[in-house]
Amino acid sequence: MNYFKYVSAVVLGAGVITTPSIAIAQSARFTDPASIDRAVADYTGTPMGTVGGARSPVDRRLRLTACRSALVLAPYGRRQDSLQVTCPDAGGWRIFIPLIKTAANVSTQVLISKGDQVSIAIEGRGFSVVQTGRALESGVMGDWIRVAPPGKGETIRARIERPGRVVIPIG
Repeated sequence: MNYFKYVSAVVLGAGVITTPSIAIAQSARFTDPASIDRAVADYTGTPMGTVGGARSPVDRRLRLTACRSALVLAPYGRRQDSLQVTCPDAGGWRIFIPLIKTAANVSTQVLISKGDQVSIAIEGRGFSVVQTGRALESGVMGDWIRVAPPGKGETIRARIERPGRVVIPIG
């Protein structure tokens, strides 16, 4: 009886080990759409779904051949309201990612004025750190302005997200 439990554990363990390798082998044939989303966010410096970023994630149903070279990103269109993402490999592909250029309900009203106290948020994948600071410039939604963190630190640039809040997106 103990022998059967041991053999079952080994067989089940082998299945757990081989399943991810099969998934990796299959995914190596295609470009992961999430990697395109990350490349677009890195290129624009803005997270998806915000002004300046991609409107939505790349369709996960796409089966784009694996790209061995670095993706090439460039503004596209007369109004440059899209990004062209190209795989430069032989037999590569290209797709177009629509960007959010302006929010329909956002006016050009100044949201932060020079001297205002602001919340400075540093945001990355899975984390957010917030501290107070002072605006050194005025701006509207989506503008990048200089802000001073507390103390005698260097000034930094952050994007206006809403009244009283600026964001520094990281990765």
